[in-house]
Amino acid sequence: MSFFAILCALLIEQVRPLATHNPVYGSVLAWTRWTSRNFDAGQSHHGWVAWALAVFVPTLLSLGVHWLLVLTLGLPFAVLWSVAMLYVTLGFRQFSHHFTGIRDALEEGDEPLARSLLAHWQHVDAADLPRSEIVRHVIEHSVIAAHRHVFGVLAWFSVLAALGLGPAGAVFYRMSEFVARYWAHKDGAIVQPSSVWVQQAARRAWLAADWLPARITALGFAVVGSFEDAIDSWRNDARRFPEPNDGVILAATSGAVNVRLGGGGLRPMAPTDPLASAQVVDTGWTDPVIDTGSTGGREPDLGHLRSVVGLVWRSVVMWMVLLALLTLARLLG
Repeated sequence: MSFFAILCALLIEQVRPLATHNPVYGSVLAWTRWTSRNFDAGQSHHGWVAWALAVFVPTLLSLGVHWLLVLTLGLPFAVLWSVAMLYVTLGFRQFSHHFTGIRDALEEGDEPLARSLLAHWQHVDAADLPRSEIVRHVIEHSVIAAHRHVFGVLAWFSVLAALGLGPAGAVFYRMSEFVARYWAHKDGAIVQPSSVWVQQAARRAWLAADWLPARITALGFAVVGSFEDAIDSWRNDARRFPEPNDGVILAATSGAVNVRLGGGGLRPMAPTDPLASAQVVDTGWTDPVIDTGSTGGREPDLGHLRSVVGLVWRSVVMWMVLLALLTLARLLG
């Protein structure tokens, strides 16, 4: 039933995307703040305790509701619960409006607006970016966002749902990503900054949780793009990016659509209180100005934005077809 749950969630999300400020995200933010405030006591083991509570309590809660529905009301209601959980964890519309706005501004030749939209999206200083660099950063951020909001969720949900764990995989993946991102930004807060221990625990856990999904995403891009070039770039250029899992995805993307990615990052804006924006900022946890070189490929241009959109959607179709075939085989078997 994973295929039907994913399909329904994607369709609902396209018709009625979840608002940025909504009770679900507000509850997750409040829960993450509470665990950090009460269990971040400045010791290494406290970091793992805080991370485990922040991530596993919502995960186990979603699993408990799933099994309660299975045992009391039946499988159809459990599938509806999975659809609801996927709706809040999975979807393009959680980030695609940023991509669309910047692309439209570039197509109209309004580069100052494109820079402003990019700066607002990633909370970086994009004032001096040339046109090709705007495109490059939009591609990089959009591909990573697509992975974290769609393909990574699909991977964890599909695997654990096949084991009878319902939407637990989707919740676990998104909570792992969120707490790592939130606690990294909370490091700059004036009041109650996160300790290095909770940041390290969250980062290490996130890198482990995202290791396999990142490679599945990269493989999908290779299959639906230029396979040989994607694999070659994956093998030779992934290490050029400071984040190892993101590097695999971006290198494969570079080869799949023949675009130059990587190079200098963007400087963050002057620090503000990140507590108000942690739920919508989608950046990494590395020095944003590290330059470890770029991949091969053509200079980024508007055509590459269209190519990346096609690459992502072809990957979605490919994985949905695979899930449909597996579901059909299971029903017939």
